[in-house]
Amino acid sequence: MDQIQTYQPLLFSIAYRMTGYASQAEDIVQDAYLRYQQADRAAVQSPKAYLTTIVTNLSLNYLKSAHAQREEYIGVWLPEPILTALPEGESLEEAYEQQETISLAFLVLLEALTPPERAVFLLHEVFDYSFAEIAEIIEKTPENCRQLFHRAKSHVAEKRHRVSVESANQRQLTESFVAACKSGDLATLTKLLASDVTTWADGGGKVRASLYPISGQELVAKRFISAMHRVPADNVLFIEEINGAPAILSWSDGHLNWVQTLDIRDNVIVGLHTLLNPDKLAFLQRQLESRPEPFLSSSHVLP
Repeated sequence: MDQIQTYQPLLFSIAYRMTGYASQAEDIVQDAYLRYQQADRAAVQSPKAYLTTIVTNLSLNYLKSAHAQREEYIGVWLPEPILTALPEGESLEEAYEQQETISLAFLVLLEALTPPERAVFLLHEVFDYSFAEIAEIIEKTPENCRQLFHRAKSHVAEKRHRVSVESANQRQLTESFVAACKSGDLATLTKLLASDVTTWADGGGKVRASLYPISGQELVAKRFISAMHRVPADNVLFIEEINGAPAILSWSDGHLNWVQTLDIRDNVIVGLHTLLNPDKLAFLQRQLESRPEPFLSSSHVLP
């Protein structure tokens, strides 16, 4: 089983990108392990292929059952945020790919794809599976997989904006954004935002949040200045790497209140995603609680 556990990061990555839910991805991976344990080992030629097949198909089944729930979801739907970091020994090239395809903006983009398109696109584009391998996994022909991939890639390419800002600059811009919001400096804040900046907030009907995206430089700037002034004094704001990029987190009394990720391109903020739904913060809360402190050093805490 220890050898099989080496596939856990891959399997979780597939399930998380497929479903948009970290907690659901954990359940899917655990289910896959249980099925592997119960399988006829002599008939399993490749444990990796076997487990990938189970995880992909469980994710597809989940998406089919979740379709009605997504349509009935109150307000904006955003994926669950997760704490990410550069694993030791990972190359910069791998880190760049991880950062781009794990971002909330990218995961939201995948929502427009059909479940089969999403599976083929992710397995081929992100995880380097051949069309022949994918065909066996989802029980379609290689040609059909190619068609699904090209449809998905066309849609993603039309909307996709590759990361063009180094992590250090992203963090600096994030800190400047918070400082301008706190000081009420509308002129500075406006300069940090793209002219067509858009903000999305996911409260899931459980926490007050705008039901629709809000766009426009001045409107978004005024909204966030107002929101920052309403943050209680006992809330600690700190920066962590969430979904591959610096993000703002609010913590008070042992509780994660919200997470805000900034989509930065060409040194301006083009999008902001705010997670307030407590159900979607539970996984990240557990990740933070597994550390000695939720924010590891004073350098993470925003003034």
